[in-house]
Amino acid sequence: MVIDGKDYSFDLLFYHRKLKQLIAIDLKIGKFEAGYKGQMELYLRWLEKNETEPGEEQPIGLILCAEGNDEQIELLQLDKTNLKVGRYITEDLPKYR
Repeated sequence: MVIDGKDYSFDLLFYHRKLKQLIAIDLKIGKFEAGYKGQMELYLRWLEKNETEPGEEQPIGLILCAEGNDEQIELLQLDKTNLKVGRYITEDLPKYR
């Protein structure tokens, strides 16, 4: 997506048919940072303006980080928005012979 002449992108975009919502996913390495919220909100407003069809709900944003930052997430009150933060787990896959 281009906003003010600058290219932006999220990592994954899905459409949930039953919820009738776009779901934008951004994958981050390391701990959650407060600035990620603003970045995702920009993406969600762009999707709402340019990609949401009549009858669809507002897009949902999901930020997946390698590590949480619970106090920042709590202070940003993300539980009251359409933006959620999750943690992904990295592990070595078992080796098969």
